[in-house]
Amino acid sequence: MSSPENYLKPEVIQTVARLDLRARFIVEGFLTGLHASPFHGFSVEFSEHRRYSQGDDPKDIDWLVYAKTDRYYVKKYQAETNISGYLLMDLSESMGYTYRQRLSKFDYSTCLAAALAYLMIHQQDPVGLMTFDTELRTCLKPHSKRSQLGNILALLSKAKPTGQTDIAGNLRRVAAMTRQRSLLMVFSDLLCDADPVLKSLNLLRHAGHDVILFHVLDEAEVNFPFDGLVDLEDPESRETLMVDAAGIRTDYLEALGEMREAYRTECRRIGVDYVALDTSLPFDRALVEYLSQRQARF
Repeated sequence: MSSPENYLKPEVIQTVARLDLRARFIVEGFLTGLHASPFHGFSVEFSEHRRYSQGDDPKDIDWLVYAKTDRYYVKKYQAETNISGYLLMDLSESMGYTYRQRLSKFDYSTCLAAALAYLMIHQQDPVGLMTFDTELRTCLKPHSKRSQLGNILALLSKAKPTGQTDIAGNLRRVAAMTRQRSLLMVFSDLLCDADPVLKSLNLLRHAGHDVILFHVLDEAEVNFPFDGLVDLEDPESRETLMVDAAGIRTDYLEALGEMREAYRTECRRIGVDYVALDTSLPFDRALVEYLSQRQARF
């Protein structure tokens, strides 16, 4: 039997067939890891606090939490305790790609989204789901009841990455239809023009939403492990290009690094939390980001 921490590894979680068990094992592994981290003793309490920010009354600082985490947190007022969240899942065909990992980008994103839904409902935070390609395909309103997790997992299990996508356009639709301030968690490989996406993210921020952008790439897209002549295909347009892997590796990796840095820089400027992931990384990296941002903003 694997230890809980092992369920944070994509190569282990892929052996678990049911999505509900994947979500449960990822979260249990994550919470187990918190006990060996600077968050020790905070795994149960974190839903009741938010990080201290300028303007808060220093008298509201919880010094017991400071002693455990070496960070300043204040106790939330009841009105602040529950936030609404949306998981926004890109259904573009490119999300179905994998080279040598057992989990595709879509599989990885689905596992992560399921774990976040499990974690939010555990905290009694309402969470919903939207899926999109060229238009919004699913819109499940946020709820915090236990049955909501089953609703989300059922929709995620049925979702398939097919066809083209319009990330920027769908983010604009989300901004227009989501009136209540929400935490929006976006899962995409972002294989599109960055400028329209960033403009739409900025629109969400101006509407008062908090956004975490999970940029999920395949491990091979990040490390480019190819040799010799490689026939590259765009999964959405079906266009192909024969290239010499050794000849383009340096330029490719530089271009990838520049793209990620551009997203990171601009997201920081507009107040969006950018999380660069690939399908070989343990899931706790993303879950810690969710936890940290939840404290910083709520």
